[in-house]
Amino acid sequence: MAAAVGGRMDGPRLTRPLHGPTKPPMATYDSVVIGGGVMGSAVALRLAQAGQKVLVLEKAVPGAEASSAAGGILGAQIEGHEDSPTFRLCLASRALYPALAEELREATGIDVGFRRCGVLKVAGPSEDFAPLRARAAWQRGLGLAVEELFGDEARRLEPDLAPDVAFALHFPDDPQVDPRQLARALPLAAQRAGATFRAALVRRVLVEDGRATGVQLDGETIHAGAVVVAAGAWTSLVEGIGLPHEAVRPVRGQMLRLFLRGLPLRRIVFAARGYVVPRGDGTVITGSTMEDAGFEKKVTAGGVASILANALAAVPALAGAELVESWSGLRPAPADGAPLIGAGAAHGLFLASGHHRNGILLTPETARLVAETVLTGREPEALAPFSPRRFAR
Repeated sequence: MAAAVGGRMDGPRLTRPLHGPTKPPMATYDSVVIGGGVMGSAVALRLAQAGQKVLVLEKAVPGAEASSAAGGILGAQIEGHEDSPTFRLCLASRALYPALAEELREATGIDVGFRRCGVLKVAGPSEDFAPLRARAAWQRGLGLAVEELFGDEARRLEPDLAPDVAFALHFPDDPQVDPRQLARALPLAAQRAGATFRAALVRRVLVEDGRATGVQLDGETIHAGAVVVAAGAWTSLVEGIGLPHEAVRPVRGQMLRLFLRGLPLRRIVFAARGYVVPRGDGTVITGSTMEDAGFEKKVTAGGVASILANALAAVPALAGAELVESWSGLRPAPADGAPLIGAGAAHGLFLASGHHRNGILLTPETARLVAETVLTGREPEALAPFSPRRFAR
């Protein structure tokens, strides 16, 4: 799988030209990126490393929205329910993380918490094991590492698992990262590569004669040769990009941070209705709800109760943990389940959104593919299933 470290942009054979005017208008910036979360910052980093003059526009603090609210599970296999283009994209992005973590450490001095911890998907005695065994079979058929464990075997790996855990799948190659550290490192790395970040609310993308020419702010127009929309759950609200509002909708997820000194749990544990993510220092991240609550970000009593019930059912030792923090974030959920990556309806318009539960996981590969498309004017074949134009009016 191709990697992009520093300014290098290796990738698959390009076969799909993006048609449009060959001479863009004079631009103040080569590219404007709407959204300063991990996705927008990673795209800006790659474009700036390639020598572009890049401006990132973020309505709040870079990385303060869904990027920092995530659990940081790089769960390509635990989230893979079938062999699909999205599953392959997740695997490709997971493979880029070791190099990205090292690159960000060298560029910023920030450790983003990349750990090859592995994931356990556990089931109780009343659950049907057949779907789990089927998932293990087709993933093994692709040459991926996955183990089927009965209860005592799983508890030998993680003694703090509940005594009624009867079956588990072990995905040893699914790692984790600390999203808050990643959300600090990527904007800083992009700035040090030459990108400019600015707090601003984008009113609309400007389109003239079928070409995106820049963005309209309050009382100000910024011209650009390319516009990249990485606005997360707010993507469909950006005027001028030609998407219906239902293309990407917000799905609220509530999260908790617990602390239990001496907790020996090493692997991420997925149970029936959520997950437990040990950070290795006694800190545990647990979640998450899936709520159609519009753009309302809040923590509810019901959400906290359901998260704690799931966590304690999987790891009973957490009953003695301190509840340190609670928060919620808005996932960008695409209408058809696949992310929106690549060229939009207008020439010079690109999207990197709709990654739903896998935004952190898909950040490096999405940034690589989008930057490659912007820089070359041609879409990699790998982006065909994710074309935003499938929603375009």
